[in-house]
Parts: sequence; C-alpha cells; structure tokens
Amino acid sequence: MSAPISWLIASLMFLALAAGGGRIPASPGHGLLVVANQREHTTLLVDPLTREELAKVTVGVNGHEVAVSPDSRFAFVPIYGNSGVGKPGTDGATIDIIDLHDRKLTATIDLGKPLRPHRAEFGPDGLLYVTAELAKAVDVIDPATRKVIAEIPTGAIESHMIVISPDGQRAYTANVGAGSVSVLNLKQRTLVTVIPIAQTVQRISISPDGKRVFTHDQGTPRIAVIDTTNNKVASWIPLPATVYSSSPTADGRKLLASSPSGKIFVIDLASAKLEESFDIPPALGELLLAPEGKLAFVSCPQAGTIEVLDVPGHKLLQPIKLTPGVDGLAWASAIP
Repeated sequence: MSAPISWLIASLMFLALAAGGGRIPASPGHGLLVVANQREHTTLLVDPLTREELAKVTVGVNGHEVAVSPDSRFAFVPIYGNSGVGKPGTDGATIDIIDLHDRKLTATIDLGKPLRPHRAEFGPDGLLYVTAELAKAVDVIDPATRKVIAEIPTGAIESHMIVISPDGQRAYTANVGAGSVSVLNLKQRTLVTVIPIAQTVQRISISPDGKRVFTHDQGTPRIAVIDTTNNKVASWIPLPATVYSSSPTADGRKLLASSPSGKIFVIDLASAKLEESFDIPPALGELLLAPEGKLAFVSCPQAGTIEVLDVPGHKLLQPIKLTPGVDGLAWASAIP
C-alpha cells in the first residue's frame, strides 16, 4: 500500500472514531491544564501548548477550584455555591467527579450537609482534603469509596484554601475573613494552632521543603512568611501592590505572585526583594506552576484568559484565551 493511501486510511479511521465516540488519545504527552470556570459552571481541559480547549464538562453551581487525582484519571470539583466567600448565597454540599479520559461527569460525592466546600488537595496518603467553610473544618475523603471519613476543625471562619506539607504530616488553611492561618495535624486529625496574620488574607502556598508557608495580606501590600518549625510569622515581604495568589519555584529560590492590580511579581526569597514584574489583566484567580517549572499560568476570571509566563525566559507568552469566569487550575499529566 502506498504511503499516501495509508495516511488517508489512518486519517479516516481517526475521524470515524472521533465522530462515533470511540476512544482516541486522551491527552498529549506534555499534560493538560484542568480549569474551573465559575461563570459557565464548567470544567475545561486545555492543551497549554496549542492553547486549544479540548473538552468542556458541565458541573454544579459553582465550582471554584479543581484537584486532579495522582494518576490523572479524575478531576474533583467542589461545588461551592453561587456566592463569594463570606457573602450571602447558596451553600454547596457536593463534589463533582470528572473522568478525564472519557471527558464526562462520572459521579458526585454528597458531603451530607451544606459546607461551601472550596479547595481540594490530595495528600501523600492518597486521601482528598477539602476545605469546608461552614463547618470551620477540612473534610477528609477517601477517593476509593468516595465517602467523608473524617472532619478536622480549623478553629476559624472562612477556611478557604489549603496546602499540605510534602511529608503529609501537616496542613495549613488560609482563613479569609478571620485573617489567619490554621495548622492541622493530619495524622491525629486535630487542630494544632491558629496563626493571626492580618484583617483579611487570601490564598496560601508552601515551599517545596515544607519549611515556609506564604499567605497574602489583603489590606497591606505584603506577604506573610510563616516558619513551620514554630508556626509563627517569621518575616514579611513588602510589595508595590497586594497579592492574591502565589507559588514558589521548585528550587525554593523564588516566589511567583499575582496581583489584582494586574501584575505577576517574581520575588527572590533569599533577599525578600522584588526582582521583576509583568503586566497582565487584573487577576483574582490562581497561579499554577507546571511540574517542570518552566511555565507559570495565572487565571484571570474577569478577562477570561490564562496568562502564561516563561519563567527561565523572563517573558510573557501569548495568553490562552477562554471565556470569563476561569478560576481554579490544576495539572493533569498524560491521562490513562
């Protein structure tokens, strides 16, 4: 068979599979962005290199954040409700599960009561930890049984975001209206302490070695640096504008932070100094570093874009243009 005919047959077979719902490759080898869109009540699969939206799955009202299982097969979307943190509205009580291979909603976890679940994170133990604002707690979910198996108190209102230490021993929540960070013992499932930070905080990140936690004062343009050995604020990083979200680089030398003013800041952590900044649309979204650390993604809900920073190249790339409402980001490697 000649090469052109072979190519034609292969192409027709691919198109037939796609049209008939047959199994085609679920993701490129370089991985995909999984994006929660609040306004559309959807979760998107996006190729970060081609900038194409590959799939859109409808979820409940509203999913703000998304977590991907360690095997990249499922995405878990906590359904928060139709309000913002601390504002009146509906109170979500479920977590939607998306099969990333089949690109469809496959199940829903019932949390049993209104909780406004927000941020979900997988621990090294394979369990899913989800902030439960109305319970002033973090729910612990077994993804195998899809059941809540424990609830850990945070001792504060509006426990909105969570990070987990690399060894899986501790978790830290950013408590927005309380202006504090709660420290949780994940093995004993107890509250260790609550660290006062400011009048209001937003989001939280942790260094790769687990020694520092970062959260963002919303009244004063500064980042709190928490020493996890004594659970106290060790220092502050002053900045030209307030910061909404952040992520340290894999080597722990720099902290990337996005500002509602429309900036990405690059901070040297050794000197606690601002190294450089980049102009983006106003960003009340999430900042995510790809696993290899070369690309940083910032969701801009108002603009409907995901801004892309080439970290070693010190330059912004073309943004990924989606629709307004894009918010939570997660990474899925090659999907099984």
